[in-house]
Amino acid sequence: MKLVMIAAAFVAAGLAVSAQPDVVARARAIHERVIALDTHNDIDPRTFTADCNYTMRLTTQVNLPKMKEGGLDVSFFIAYVGQGELTAAGYDAAYKAAVAKFDAVHRLTEQIAPREIELALTPADVVRIAKSGKKAAVIGVENGYPIGTDLERVKEFYDRGGRYMSLAHNGHNQLADSHTGEASNEWKWGGLSPLGREVIQEMNRLGMMVDVSHPSKGAMLQMIGLSRAPVIASHSSIRRLANQSRNMDDEMLTAMKTSGGVVQINAVADFIKTDPKERAPAIAALGDEFGIGSGRGGAGGRGGRGGAPAPEAFRCPVEGAAPSPGGRQGGRGDARLDTLSPERRAEFDRRMAQIDRQYPTAGRATVKDYVDHIDYAVKLMGIDHVGIASDFDGGGGVEGWNSAAETFNVTLELVRRGYTEEQIGKIWSGNLLRVWSEVEKAARR
Repeated sequence: MKLVMIAAAFVAAGLAVSAQPDVVARARAIHERVIALDTHNDIDPRTFTADCNYTMRLTTQVNLPKMKEGGLDVSFFIAYVGQGELTAAGYDAAYKAAVAKFDAVHRLTEQIAPREIELALTPADVVRIAKSGKKAAVIGVENGYPIGTDLERVKEFYDRGGRYMSLAHNGHNQLADSHTGEASNEWKWGGLSPLGREVIQEMNRLGMMVDVSHPSKGAMLQMIGLSRAPVIASHSSIRRLANQSRNMDDEMLTAMKTSGGVVQINAVADFIKTDPKERAPAIAALGDEFGIGSGRGGAGGRGGRGGAPAPEAFRCPVEGAAPSPGGRQGGRGDARLDTLSPERRAEFDRRMAQIDRQYPTAGRATVKDYVDHIDYAVKLMGIDHVGIASDFDGGGGVEGWNSAAETFNVTLELVRRGYTEEQIGKIWSGNLLRVWSEVEKAARR
């Protein structure tokens, strides 16, 4: 069944004409045999209800029909909470938001679709569930902010099923500095806070993987130094190929290798290919000059994870249905351009074309660009320290791998580049499962 669904997805993606039949057939066979594991898929609890859930083909990049179509076997569903105020009220709101996401995954696996997907709590569970033909769900925690100042919540999140946690997200918090401090070179802790250090020790004690994606470089290196077990970067890419503060430079990658850890390469297009650094400021300045803000330059972000529409505005996002009135807005600033007079609009377009010529956009990243990052990491770190993450439904996706339905295309590109089945198995899941097993062993010690 997995092979049939993969073939259908491959044809639907329109890629058959660009690959030799024997390569495609070999890639399909390999993809059928390996366990394809994605360490970062964001979720919205509103799509984990009896009436609206992942048994349906939703517009979400990940759901059960799309996982089956693309041959994605394991999804780490993420209990993500954005950074807020470091106050009792802020911690309480974040805690409740995180618990809602834990509960959502349990609802899917225990009540909504227990015959199709099962919660995995150990690496052995992952292997067992994959062999059974069901999909496996694992829970990761993105941002330690919801634990507040209560160390016991680390164990609570572990008991709820959390198997990795990053200490920070976009913004410094009570546990660690964030990568976002790089822009202004302003830091809260110079790495980890005293509480953050205790959290690392507690995670080691429990057997919870330490995730170094999002914290600052200083915090990340301190986390590696403190941890008694290898760490993971659940969704990070290569800074040498895309100069973005969320990506890892060679020193960080080498530290990950030395620790025995694994870097799960992130498929956010803007982290795979970046525009010239001068482009965004030039567009912003042009927009300000014409009184329309950033004009055509605004984009990106973190998908729909931030400000959610009011509950009454939510409509189950089934593919083909009318969009929710509270959904994303399009236009990228075109409405503001329409306020300009014809003469001013013509001048704006002329100036924008000049920026396009001087600082051309990199264009949307593709599966080939994505695998370039895998290649780089493998050459620097070795095959045993590289994995895969999409960041679907949180801003992730590249041309050719824009949903779980297109997962096979990553395997195909790896086969095209000469990776063996053993190597592909390591990249898709073997390396992550090895680190997870070592984390468990360290906890038992």
